[in-house]
Amino acid sequence: MARYDFASHRLFVDYPLAAGTDAPVTREQANYLLNVLRMAEGAKLLVFNGRDGEWRAELRQPNRRTAVLHLIEQTRPQTPPAGLRHAFAPLKAARLDYLVQKAVEMGAGRLAPVITQRTQVSRLKAERLAANAIEAAEQCGILALPEIEPETRLPAFLAGLAAEELLVFADEDAEVADPLALLTAAPAAERITLLIGPEGGFTAEERAAILKHPRLCRLSLGPRILRADTAAVAALALVQAVRGDWRSAG
Repeated sequence: MARYDFASHRLFVDYPLAAGTDAPVTREQANYLLNVLRMAEGAKLLVFNGRDGEWRAELRQPNRRTAVLHLIEQTRPQTPPAGLRHAFAPLKAARLDYLVQKAVEMGAGRLAPVITQRTQVSRLKAERLAANAIEAAEQCGILALPEIEPETRLPAFLAGLAAEELLVFADEDAEVADPLALLTAAPAAERITLLIGPEGGFTAEERAAILKHPRLCRLSLGPRILRADTAAVAALALVQAVRGDWRSAG
């Protein structure tokens, strides 16, 4: 039997979940369920809130325009947030949406926007970041929503790194070498932060400051210059394969 029910629709609801109770949905969610998916009274779906695991629910429709979800049984217990933190220089509009969605899909448990000298976006919309994270979690069977940290400037971000935290730095100036071998040989650490820079890269001063971190793994992502959102996906895959939750439990 598959670990996940891929056939059922999943919905995030910001409400406590318990057997035999009813969870309300927003007007937008009701419209999605009733008019987009055309679900009828009694239809089944999966719901989660990031705290109480995943539940099978039955759609109930008090009237034509509203809906509630009656909780039947828990299908999966709550899992803890992933330990991987993804720090990134914010991008513009759709590319930032893509980056956040893919980071969540790839298993980042925390998202840390970092403002650098060449960052093109100066102010983020926290609601939009959260909406993209929720959408990715709904589609990918994720139970624990990532923490989205307040945006911070690079010096403050570096000052906040614990000395024992492994900083994986995707550096376009690094010598092209086997990234899997470099990650394997990197110092052991319970916490890992992956840092991806802005379009145009870090300045020389910023790079020098990053390289001072005592527990550092400096990676090249190959002979080609990747866009920042592409680099994020590539680096997250490398980290998950070598140091993250892609490894076999055995």
